[in-house]
Amino acid sequence: MAGTKLKDMDRWLGDGGMEIIALVGASFEDYGVDGEDLGWVGGAWTPTRLACNPHGTAQAGVHSLVLDACMNFAINAALAGRDRTRGTLEMKTETMRPALQGEGYRIRGEVVRMARQVAYAEATVRDATDRIVSRATGTFMLHREDEPRT
Repeated sequence: MAGTKLKDMDRWLGDGGMEIIALVGASFEDYGVDGEDLGWVGGAWTPTRLACNPHGTAQAGVHSLVLDACMNFAINAALAGRDRTRGTLEMKTETMRPALQGEGYRIRGEVVRMARQVAYAEATVRDATDRIVSRATGTFMLHREDEPRT
């Protein structure tokens, strides 16, 4: 694993603790922290029938679900102790190519900037030729444990 891990997120590999992620065919496989202490996560997505319309194309809302989970995982990977994301404040998703039922895609989420109360992240879905299928940016509220008082 490249980079340094601040938090042990191994128990969240796979569906990230949300059954719906697995039901739509996504899985988190690897994570870490880069040289700037910004988290990242990588994984795979093979859209299931549940994720797709009757024509076999994943709905934009499902792209958003997967990308939101990627960004949350990446942020949580970089937070120390019991600090965690509290919620998504704002998110923009762009779908550029169809994600087809049964085809394999790579997913990746990365923290762009971490502040005291909010974090900014981005995530992508890429096809087998590394073309962007969809991408998202988001702003997330953080929950920070209070520092011990002396």
